[in-house]
Amino acid sequence: MHATHREMEILDALRRSGSCRIHELARRLDVSEETIRRNVRKLADNGLVRKVHGGVYLPDTVQELTFHQRMDENPDAKRRVADAVAGIIRDGDSLFLDIGSTTAYVAQALRNHRDLLVVTNSVAVAHTLATRNDNRVFMAGGELRSHDAGAFGREALAFVRQFSVQYAVLSAAAIDAATGFMLFDLQEAEFSREIMARADKTLVAADATKFGRRAPIRLAGPEAIHLLVTDAAPPPEIAETLAAASVELVIAG
Repeated sequence: MHATHREMEILDALRRSGSCRIHELARRLDVSEETIRRNVRKLADNGLVRKVHGGVYLPDTVQELTFHQRMDENPDAKRRVADAVAGIIRDGDSLFLDIGSTTAYVAQALRNHRDLLVVTNSVAVAHTLATRNDNRVFMAGGELRSHDAGAFGREALAFVRQFSVQYAVLSAAAIDAATGFMLFDLQEAEFSREIMARADKTLVAADATKFGRRAPIRLAGPEAIHLLVTDAAPPPEIAETLAAASVELVIAG
């Protein structure tokens, strides 16, 4: 099979499922995983697919990756962003942390902080920061979702309304100049807006691959965001929109 034919097969498989693991594609096409990786690299270089650790997905898929897939997407960039956020947060600060994968990296970067008051709906965040360094961690209740172990719904919203903190630390699935900050999930957007209303400052932690992407749910316009922490400068039109809304831009490193 010629490489171009194999690439067509890969794209066809992705159109059906949205995302695939490398080993699954190798099994389907009866070739080695290294062969699939070479084809995927070529497709990614041409902007036709996006690579994550061990997998690949279409860039315009309308469904978000699972939490574990998102943790594997651009991990080095997310760690740099998380370290920059950790440099903003001080010992003794209070903050909300949402369910996003970048936020989970922020929680890891905060492991050496002390006396934090953390409110979250994320099991990953709670597990990382609870019972450490005299932190106080409050976990929203309700049924945990199967794909990301996040708590949502009326119980979670009622729970976070009891708090008033310094920072709401949020992730974003997409950022563009026209719409602002976007997510894939309506419940996540509802929860994020609730914690934004109960924080002195809203901080979005997002790596640069989010610039120019689209997602179906609008979280907020730039005017609602105080700080954006990312790993590279945004495109000019997004930078102009952020500056016009007085969003402080922090570039990691």
